[in-house]
Amino acid sequence: MRQLTSSEITQLEAQGCSSENWSQVLVSDEHSLKYIRGTRFSGDIRLGSFQKSFEMPGGMHKHTGIFNATLHNVTIGDDCCIENIKNYIANYDIADNCFIENVDIILCDGPTSFGNGVEVSVLNETGGREVTIHDRLTAHEAYLEAFYRHRPLLIDQLKLFAAERVAEHTSMRGTIATHATIVDTGYIKNMYIGAHAKVEGAGRLKNGTLNSRQEAPVHIGYGVIADDFIVQDGSSVEDCTTLTRVYVGQACSLGHGYSASDSLFFCNCQEENGEACAIFAGPFTVTHHKSTLLIAGLFSFMNAGSGSNQSNHMYKLGPIHQGAMERGAKTTSDSYILWPARIGAFSLVMGRHSSHSDTSDLPFSYLIEKNGETWLAPAVNLRSVGTVRDAQKWPKRDKRHKDGRLDQINFNLLSPYTIDKMFRGLHILEELENLSGATSDVYAYQSAKISNHSLKRGQQLYRIAIQKFLGNSLISHLERTDCSTAESVLEGLKPTRTEGRGTWIDLAGLIAPKELVIALLNDVEAGKVHSAAEFDAALQRIHENYYKYEWTWAYEKILEYYGLYPDRITIEDLINIVRQWKESVVSLDKMLYNDAKKEFSMSAHTGFGFDGASSRTVERDFEQVRGDFETNPFVTATLEHIEHKSALGDRIIAMLEAL
Repeated sequence: MRQLTSSEITQLEAQGCSSENWSQVLVSDEHSLKYIRGTRFSGDIRLGSFQKSFEMPGGMHKHTGIFNATLHNVTIGDDCCIENIKNYIANYDIADNCFIENVDIILCDGPTSFGNGVEVSVLNETGGREVTIHDRLTAHEAYLEAFYRHRPLLIDQLKLFAAERVAEHTSMRGTIATHATIVDTGYIKNMYIGAHAKVEGAGRLKNGTLNSRQEAPVHIGYGVIADDFIVQDGSSVEDCTTLTRVYVGQACSLGHGYSASDSLFFCNCQEENGEACAIFAGPFTVTHHKSTLLIAGLFSFMNAGSGSNQSNHMYKLGPIHQGAMERGAKTTSDSYILWPARIGAFSLVMGRHSSHSDTSDLPFSYLIEKNGETWLAPAVNLRSVGTVRDAQKWPKRDKRHKDGRLDQINFNLLSPYTIDKMFRGLHILEELENLSGATSDVYAYQSAKISNHSLKRGQQLYRIAIQKFLGNSLISHLERTDCSTAESVLEGLKPTRTEGRGTWIDLAGLIAPKELVIALLNDVEAGKVHSAAEFDAALQRIHENYYKYEWTWAYEKILEYYGLYPDRITIEDLINIVRQWKESVVSLDKMLYNDAKKEFSMSAHTGFGFDGASSRTVERDFEQVRGDFETNPFVTATLEHIEHKSALGDRIIAMLEAL
């Protein structure tokens, strides 16, 4: 960089440029000066070279340079195009190859941390569960900061980790990183705009970070207004969406006028049309409907039906109530829940519920409103084809780039987390039956009612799922074990580690033994974990060792469920477990097959065959749109699964019988 010569100053002035002090304007390439026109300079200015052109949509080319702009304390890299800045750009470092056109103002009024350090009041709008957002925040760190308030030393340490990130990013100058595009945009203040980010037609962006990168760019669309926020790589915010104190995780999509305040959205969330207030949206939280309000709740792997709503007001002490829908829970159209309440994992909520139920120990249930009361159908969602379809689609819909993923996500439908709840659920149902009698018509549990039929069916379904999971774990372990002799098989069953016993928890996507998580938190409180990066790495190691911990847990549960003792297990016991596993897998698959068949029943044909003169016309129209039942991909996959698992069971049994 060098100062301008007198002839170069004369040239720039002839091109409509001016400066309060030309000695503060430094340039790198005299040949690029012809591409600087109609520009006013003040403060310290650094200008790169302008040698290239941008190819615009439609085939038009625009040469790089600075045209019709006012710059104050600005550094501009090589081959940028900055044109038609209505107001000014101040205190910014603009990297190479950026395209900035038709913008009102880009201003950094420091010191600022670009959204890092903003406190988001999740669940309680009135405060008490604030999460400090920063550009490396994971769902798991946020979960602990929000929900482990009973450990104030931990909260203080997590806030210190966040403060380190805030200190690293605090600056008097803003940044627009390489290959960023900003066009037709209004007000930009105190923003970090990452590499390859594209901002098109936004209304206002204030105190935020677009953590974009080449492999996973961020897109901000028309009419977006965002204050005090962070958007992670691979995400898009479109179409007049409004964000206030919001964190948007990796590969999220918010659009169609969505409105959110004091909320966290972690990876792969899709939010459209509706509204969110003070929610913790764990991975894969989805809502598409304008009439849907999510408020003061914990959600993950959740799909909200149209008109879904929760209420955190009791009209006495204000909006202080909160609730949770554990992973995989769904709501139907026009559902309503009065917080506080807790809905068990993979449950379905239908109707309006004001009874403050806690069904967390009865996962895979239906909550149904009947005459103003909550009726519970335990475990019935285990046989729903929709539940299995959801579990299969989530890994396929993970849009995050393979490198640099922040959230550690376990996609397993059946895991120690859900199976342990089924053990508790089975015990609850058996206790209800023992206390009220096997012939009772109705059983009461947690402000909900359970019919006799539902209670018995729930017991059966929980047993089937437990046998399926325990058999899965046993067979997977046998396939990694020396099975040359009966002695080697029985010896190989014994876990080689103690970690994994006891309760498991879901840290907003990461399923882990509670014992290990608590040990890590103890280390954090003791100062043995020195940074957020170390903390995240420790959680990642727990996630990566999931299957090792799973076998420790499953082995103990096999002993408990089948009434076995470690030193008395026989090969015949293992054969019996595999046989029950095979029966459970086939039985559950047949239930799924029959549930899928309902989608092709005659009642499902209603609305097909417009203007048709015969039932055959209706049938043909249905087949053209929905396909034939026997060739449906899910149906064929289910039949193949039955065949494959039956063969696997027979093979394992034959191998064990041969010992």
